[in-house]
Amino acid sequence: MWDRLHRLLLEELHAAGRLDWSRAMIDSSHVRALKGGPKPGRARSTAAGRARNTTC
Repeated sequence: MWDRLHRLLLEELHAAGRLDWSRAMIDSSHVRALKGGPKPGRARSTAAGRARNTTC
């Protein structure tokens, strides 16, 4: 639903000449990298022992 609404808004703004693509940018936190890099491993703990709420 939101994708369709966003697309419609962009189409309307484009048709009205109200989009300035020279100022457009993409935020990688919202774009899935289908062939992205390796997944980071689990971070090592710096604590002496496990926290009470850890189950692993």
